Amino acid sequence: MSGYRVVLQVFDEAGAAERRQAEQRYGRALEAELGGAELVAPVYRQYLRLLQIHGEAVDLEALDEAERAIMQGWQAAEAAALSAALGPHRYMGDAQFEIVLD
Repeated sequence: MSGYRVVLQVFDEAGAAERRQAEQRYGRALEAELGGAELVAPVYRQYLRLLQIHGEAVDLEALDEAERAIMQGWQAAEAAALSAALGPHRYMGDAQFEIVLD
């Protein structure tokens, strides 16, 4: 069990099969970027914790090395996941992916 699932929140143009495929591509890309399915949930939890502590506009210079690695790693994984899930249209439309932790 991976400890998370991906839910595509808004994507009016997609049918159920397209939505599932986009969710799967997003999850696979997160896993590939972070080093495995078992790392997605713990890295995401740490990322959320850092956002709670430092706010949405995190100053990377204010973080220690481990915290910076979490922030930058999650942000890179999220960007790769969006690209993998939506391809060249990742900046268009209302597609929003949610990570639901188990």
